[in-house]
Amino acid sequence: MRRYDDPVEVRRGWVSGPGHTGEGPEQFVWHGRLWKVRAVLAHWVETGPWWQSSGARAVIGSDEPAGGGDGGALPAADLLQERELWRVEAGRGPDRAGVFDLSFDWADGRWQLVGCAD
Repeated sequence: MRRYDDPVEVRRGWVSGPGHTGEGPEQFVWHGRLWKVRAVLAHWVETGPWWQSSGARAVIGSDEPAGGGDGGALPAADLLQERELWRVEAGRGPDRAGVFDLSFDWADGRWQLVGCAD
């Protein structure tokens, strides 16, 4: 799967798939092209990298710096940040289809395309 960090415009609607039935991405526009979601393959939530905070490293006894000049401390907001991920099969017609990872960031209400295998 190729990795991306591209903004997408998403239209939500009723979708179903393994472990999810309810509202989710029904269509999205990526690079000016409309993709229709055919199936939700997976749906999960990721939290911020709390394990990189100085507090977590102190609990596990790691003296390893987390990287960066701030001693590895992460702002509390970063530790609580969540994003919702959707792996979907989507198509642009009968012949053009692929698997896409879409991310919704609850902090700013923004959708991103983060992965694609087409």
